[in-house]
Amino acid sequence: MEALPETLLVLTNCPDEETANAIALAVVEAGLAACVNILPRVQSIYRWQGKVESATEIPLLIKSTAALYPALQAAIAQRHPYDVPEIIALPITRGLPAYLNWVAAETLQS
Repeated sequence: MEALPETLLVLTNCPDEETANAIALAVVEAGLAACVNILPRVQSIYRWQGKVESATEIPLLIKSTAALYPALQAAIAQRHPYDVPEIIALPITRGLPAYLNWVAAETLQS
């Protein structure tokens, strides 16, 4: 049985569609992600600098590999307008092998 690539689901939230589209396009074009889903606006409530805040944001679901995570994180952070953007990675422990192999094949490293 062939070992599947270590695949990640990376999440970030953007303040607007322009930022979301720019980040999604940049990371896919650079080969840092195989696919980015841009979700509809969500309402976020969070604590920032001691105050409870509320904002509408655009979530991104980014599929990549663990090997590319450092470069992907840097690319998101470079283009993100927040002082401290949410950039979190969740391991994909199960999935359709053909899809996970596609993610690896469509990124620069696997």
